[in-house]
Amino acid sequence: MYRVEQDYLGELQIPAARLFGINTARGSENLAVSFRALSDMPAFCIAFAQCKWAAALANHELGLLDAAQTNAIVRACGEIVAGEHIESLVIDLMEGSGGTSTNMNFNEVIANRAQQLLGGQLGAYDLVHPNDHVNRSQSTNDVYPAALKIAVYALLTPLIDELRRLSESCQKKSKEFAEVLHLGRTCLQDAQPMKLGHLFGGYASLVERAAIELQTARDKLRTLPLGGTAIGTGFGAPPGYRAVVLRHLSKLTGIVLAPPGDSFDAMQNLDVFARVSGELRTCATSLGKVASDLILLSSGPAAGLGELRLPSVQAGSSIMPGKVNPVVPMAVVQIGFAVVGNDTCVAQAVQAGQLEINHFEPVIADRLFESIRLLSNGVRLLRDKCIDGIEADQSNNSRHVVNSMAVATALLPRLGYEAISRYARQSVAESRPLVEILDAAGVLSKAEALALIETAADPKF
Repeated sequence: MYRVEQDYLGELQIPAARLFGINTARGSENLAVSFRALSDMPAFCIAFAQCKWAAALANHELGLLDAAQTNAIVRACGEIVAGEHIESLVIDLMEGSGGTSTNMNFNEVIANRAQQLLGGQLGAYDLVHPNDHVNRSQSTNDVYPAALKIAVYALLTPLIDELRRLSESCQKKSKEFAEVLHLGRTCLQDAQPMKLGHLFGGYASLVERAAIELQTARDKLRTLPLGGTAIGTGFGAPPGYRAVVLRHLSKLTGIVLAPPGDSFDAMQNLDVFARVSGELRTCATSLGKVASDLILLSSGPAAGLGELRLPSVQAGSSIMPGKVNPVVPMAVVQIGFAVVGNDTCVAQAVQAGQLEINHFEPVIADRLFESIRLLSNGVRLLRDKCIDGIEADQSNNSRHVVNSMAVATALLPRLGYEAISRYARQSVAESRPLVEILDAAGVLSKAEALALIETAADPKF
């Protein structure tokens, strides 16, 4: 069953049961490029509906909508926030209309649902019109970036929480491994003795810092361009609209929202999204470095370093029986690759804005949403399926320290550079541990050497 709607381009058949209208239908046909629809990103749908909800309340307060229209629009928006009507939110996230198709998808769905609530017919728009009523005092140019900021803010909150939980897990491992002697390495070569707990303490600090920096970037999203309408002049919105709509939207979202310092800057520039994306990239690459460390330290286990035992989560080969791979850290490394690519895309899109607006917001939205989703899932998996279950092979850790030339540095204060260099060369020539050579020569007992190594492994600050 279909209904017919008409615009200046002609008539179009719309599925009778769907709440969208002709603008959405054309946008859906013309711009289905990624096959990821608005309905696939609930946070964005909620944020857009909240913007329309706040606009209706503001327009009513300023005398531009009557009570019946306002109540119907508010109820329709509330239903979208509650997860209803997603089957009618069909525009591709990467649509190329600069966000107009997205905005009209919401305008039409809300208007048609309001029509139903008021006893009218879908597509008639005689009681509530998509442009004249739902889009009143707005344009795509101010409502799209406003909704995007709210959605990204909302999505960053659980990611930040996940990072803090991961930091706590790393801190627990730092305490668990506090007395495990470990060989520190630089340039993948033996360097100095340390404790394995120090390694995980560093990871905990890194992840906590990533959470703090993302929170700082998130707070910059609270400035919204609503009320600037098409280019920043505010034309199309009544006096006082910006303050009223932000007051209502703050209440609806639970976020303290603020107007921009310069309305034209707010319309022209999307640099805040580049900053957020940059922090996501830094977070992803930092986690990728940690994941790479875990892959190296758990390598082998017989012919590699074998100093960590990662949880075995699945078989590692279709042909080699018993093989188990570090699949979770490998996935985290891949997430780093993907987020770096997304950040490059966001940076290019931010640069490509022209004059009064940036019409590449859809790709910015799509890439940011993906980066946040990848990181949120990756951080959770890294914690639950890897960090929490990591075990230390204390024997391998200790053996690698004692057998390495790194102990020479620990013994310098006791024996001096020249003597240690002479015995170190002998160790290399004879392929014997330095500790054994010193013990055999009567220079330093093995117990004394191990005590000095333990002392060297502890922080001096």
